[in-house]
This record gives sequence, structure tokens and C-alpha cells, in this order.
Amino acid sequence: MTAFVTRFAPSPTGYLHLGHAASAFHVWDAARRAGGRVLLRIEDIDPGRCKPEYTEAIFEDLAWLGFEWDGPVRIQSKHFQDYERVVGHLTALGLTYRCFLSRSDIADEQAAAGVPPGTPFTGSALPADAEAERLDRGDAFAWRLSLEKCRDYLGPAYDQLSFELITQPGEHQTIKARPDIHGDINLTRKDSPTAYHVASTHDDALQGITHVIRGEDLKDAAHIHVLLQALMDWPQPVYTHHPLVMGPDGKRLAKRFASQSLASLREDGLSPDDVRRLAGV
Repeated sequence: MTAFVTRFAPSPTGYLHLGHAASAFHVWDAARRAGGRVLLRIEDIDPGRCKPEYTEAIFEDLAWLGFEWDGPVRIQSKHFQDYERVVGHLTALGLTYRCFLSRSDIADEQAAAGVPPGTPFTGSALPADAEAERLDRGDAFAWRLSLEKCRDYLGPAYDQLSFELITQPGEHQTIKARPDIHGDINLTRKDSPTAYHVASTHDDALQGITHVIRGEDLKDAAHIHVLLQALMDWPQPVYTHHPLVMGPDGKRLAKRFASQSLASLREDGLSPDDVRRLAGV
């Protein structure tokens, strides 16, 4: 039987809150039941929002909750070359293109074309002379993955992509993957040599992750991750999506809503058991 290896992978863009604690409990509880291992990964690829003090606070909060992890912590910002090689490989296969559009540019173009808001973006490379002019000007761009090129490259295998989802302990369900719900994803950012989907799937493969356990807010990520795994010939983990912790207003807790941090809960005298109870895990 394959050993159970999972990970907890917070992004240090703020202090951990109750929702993060709930996710950590789900991860470590699952590993304990399976007699498996938990790896800790810091997904700090956003240079504008990620801060060292938030990373240090993650270590402190997890230690206070009583969590221990196996092996060294992987700090993604120290491994940008790994992710650049992935993008380079996909580019060598002819599956990528440079995209100079911002989100607002895309929204404006879709609105002008009568495309409903929120429609996944698909595009293509600029004509060679136009692209050369933009590059000569030093215009910023991001590499995007072309779903059309991926479909041609994989052939019938594209429509056969699927992943295993654990709906509850002991129950598995095979889900047909629908990469099209994401459109042509960014493989890089204009301010970073990698984007979330590349770094996450690369590290899952590198670290031998067999089970990905994350919140329902990321449940759609698996649809594009299995495509990257197929293109890169990476192993495919099993996925579990746990419920989110909701605030008093009925919305999920998130750092951007200034949710109360674990540090503040600790300062208020709450114990790790209190946090588990409040998280509903």
C-alpha cells in the first residue's frame, strides 16, 4: 500500500485565522488516521503580499496548536528556478503563449465582444511583429497555458482526464476533469516567475504528495491540476475538500475580511482545544 503523505500549504499574506486552523486540523487528523506524514510548505510566490513576519507567525501558530511536520519546510520563493523549468518545458512543447493583457483589459475586451462577465479567458499569441514590438518596449507579460494547444497535444486523453475525490472517509468518487472552467490559466505572473497552479502541482509531485486536503474554496483547482500533471507526466494525488468555517455574517473567514487571528485568540486566553471547538472540527 502506498504511504500516505499530505501537506499543509499556507500562503503568508497575513496572519492565520480560524479557517486556517480548521484546515490544519483536517490535514493532521487525516494523516493521523492513516498513519501518514504531513509536510509543511510555505507558498510565498506573491512578492507584493507575502511577508517574512507572516511566515514566522505561521510557525508559531502551528506550534501553539500542537502540530508537528515531517522533514524540512519547503519555501517556494527559494525555488523559482524549479518552476521556471516547468514553464520552459511546456513552452518547448508549444503549449504556451505570452499574454500582455491585464485583468481589466480582458474584462473590457470580453464586454466589448458581448461575452458574459466571468467567462473563462482563452486567447492566443500575438502576431510575431506585434509581439516583438511589445517586447522591445519592455511591456510586462505573463505566460499562459493554451487549452486549445493542450487538447491537440493530448488528443483523446484530454477528454479522459479525471481525478479521485474522497467524499468522506472510505468513500471515493471519480470526477471527470473540466479544465475549460479555468480557461487559459496563467503559468507565471507579471511580477513573479510562477503562478499558483504551477508551483502547487510541481511541489506535490516533487514531495510525493499522495493526498491533497484543502478547503472547498479550492475544489475547482483539481480540474486544471490534473491537466498539468498529465502534461508533465507527474503522479496524481487523491483529493479531499473540507467544509469552510463561516463567520457570523454567513461568509467564509478570510484574511481580507480582517478575521480574528490565531495570535489574538491566543492572547485572549483561548486554548488549542477551544480553537478546535470553534472551528467545528
